[in-house]
Amino acid sequence: MLTHEQILNAIPECLDQTDFRELGEKYEGKVRDVYVQNGRRTLITTDRISAFDRVLGLIPFKGQVLNQLSAWWFAQTADIVPNHLISVPDPNVTIAHEAQPLPVEIVVRGYITGVTKTSLWYLYEQGDRRPYGISLPDGLQKNDPLPRPIITPTTKAEKGGHDERLTIHDLSRGLVAGVSPALWREIEHVAILLFQRGQAIAEKAGLILVDTKYEMGVINGRLALIDEIHTPDSSRYWLAESYQPGTEPENFDKEFLRKWYAAQGYRGDGTPPTMPDDFIAWVAARYIAAYEKLTGESFTPGERPVIERIKQNLTQSR
Repeated sequence: MLTHEQILNAIPECLDQTDFRELGEKYEGKVRDVYVQNGRRTLITTDRISAFDRVLGLIPFKGQVLNQLSAWWFAQTADIVPNHLISVPDPNVTIAHEAQPLPVEIVVRGYITGVTKTSLWYLYEQGDRRPYGISLPDGLQKNDPLPRPIITPTTKAEKGGHDERLTIHDLSRGLVAGVSPALWREIEHVAILLFQRGQAIAEKAGLILVDTKYEMGVINGRLALIDEIHTPDSSRYWLAESYQPGTEPENFDKEFLRKWYAAQGYRGDGTPPTMPDDFIAWVAARYIAAYEKLTGESFTPGERPVIERIKQNLTQSR
């Protein structure tokens, strides 16, 4: 684990200004930039952090943690479903196959929790016992484990928008464009296997994988994972030793950022408060700790992306 001082010293460096336009057409996302050229995507992770659907700050080493952790997870789950990864030529960079993304985000939940209007707990608390078309028993309390992992699909939100709920019936009857009933059955099977694998690894690491989001697409006619997997940004983790039914467990994911903003009275509108350096360093340490707990490996930061190294790897991967 990096020391507090090492992280503090890295805060000014997380504003990287390297020009990657020669890698292809640029698409700037909330937490990564994508360059598309010749059937490949070059994903440059940044240290931008997102909460409340907005980019709110910069966390040193966050991009490297997400990039390397996703690559590690791809290796742990490659026997379940193919992924878009071609190579990781740099701690900050993934070279991936271009894919046809599916218009559905697959959210798998092992516990009933959440606060947004599409979350399982919010809907259940409002009296909906069949959210997303799935029957749930009476008597569940917030943060209880579900009888079994369930899938709650949503549409893919546009930038600045919000996901819209879909039902299992919409998908199983082929009512969503681009997702046939046969493809949806495959997606359901794969998503549950991925989640169970994630739960088992998290348990060994002293964490609970609460819920997660998978983005899938089609590459050469085959279903594939096409985004990060089981990271503190794409999944909700709890520290296992802090979990007691009826209590609020300790988060090991980006939810602690939302909680910090909420504690400052910020709910996502207007100008956000500035995160102090000590808090930024604490957040960075949590991301690094998640990487080290899950992989069992020490996190070693790399250099900033070097354009020549990326171009050489692109040439070799043709």
